[in-house]
Amino acid sequence: MAHLITRRELLAAAPPLFAASPRRTTVSIHGDQFRINGQVTYAGRTFEGMKIEGLLMNSRMIQGIFDDENPETRSRWKYPDTGRWDPERNTREFLAAMPEWRKHGLLAFTLGMQGGSPEGYSKAQPWVNSAYRPDGSIKKPFLARLNRILDRADRLGMVVILNYFYFGQDERLEGAAAIRRAARDTTEWVLRSGYANVIVDLVNESDNRSYQQDSLKAAHVHELIEFVKGIEIGGRRLLVSTSFNGGTVAPDNAVRASDFVLLHGNGVRDPNRISAMVDEVRAQPGYRTMPVLFNEDDHFDFDRPSNNMRSALARYASWGYFDPGKGDYTDGYQSMPVNWGINTDRKRAFFAFVKRVTGA
Repeated sequence: MAHLITRRELLAAAPPLFAASPRRTTVSIHGDQFRINGQVTYAGRTFEGMKIEGLLMNSRMIQGIFDDENPETRSRWKYPDTGRWDPERNTREFLAAMPEWRKHGLLAFTLGMQGGSPEGYSKAQPWVNSAYRPDGSIKKPFLARLNRILDRADRLGMVVILNYFYFGQDERLEGAAAIRRAARDTTEWVLRSGYANVIVDLVNESDNRSYQQDSLKAAHVHELIEFVKGIEIGGRRLLVSTSFNGGTVAPDNAVRASDFVLLHGNGVRDPNRISAMVDEVRAQPGYRTMPVLFNEDDHFDFDRPSNNMRSALARYASWGYFDPGKGDYTDGYQSMPVNWGINTDRKRAFFAFVKRVTGA
């Protein structure tokens, strides 16, 4: 049975599990711009007449701490060279790939406490990939892997968009009290560990019909956002938002509560719709000057004059790559097992375009 981290361990001033070392990277928001260590991102950069300064180019790397505790499905994720699944190898290879992402100008990635579908897209999700026990307590092995990734990101000057809850795994939690405990304990651990390079995607696609927990659904998600925003340690809190289904505009209750606006471009075939989504968000009554950020979009065409990424940039919105892959260790960044390298034509095209856009 996985070791449970007690609240006493989690909240101790000098955490016995993971000692906080001096941190190097701080993310902040000023108006509609992101800053790292007080300096605007991609300072002075424009690309083909589009302002890039202040944006946060990112990729969905959601499975960095993935594991499956269901013995009936665990073998699905086995590595072709060893014939078995290994969560520690997955994280080691993730860590090894991060510097190369950063060299190409990628400043952020989305990482999940409950991951994403290890098949890319799924209806039934029988696997058990959750950093949380049913009562919301955090499992030590997941937290240990998260600690290593956050450390490496901090040293590289990268931002982690940390997703707490994912449909298909939310039913592993007992109810609203467990959800609040998971959200509180995760937030407090990040803050007490000294990480200042983390922003929160609280609920992945909170309008998805697969959610079974009412407190995670779109109608109530603003209440959970406010709850997490209200957690402060040493005068610090985390910047919080939540995401919605591809092509869906964040509703006003979420926009009003959020520190930045998250959008998804999945299923959006017409790049003009990407532009329209950003415009619609900024027309919401609850919108005030803040960043708009796509952190998931499974459309590419980086060599074409019109694509989803270009449309986002043209509206001064950050954009995030989502490559679901096939799960055979040759492509993608979500289907397990993942090859975290820049090892396919699609990945190379994305990173080459990010490098051009950002001037990395």
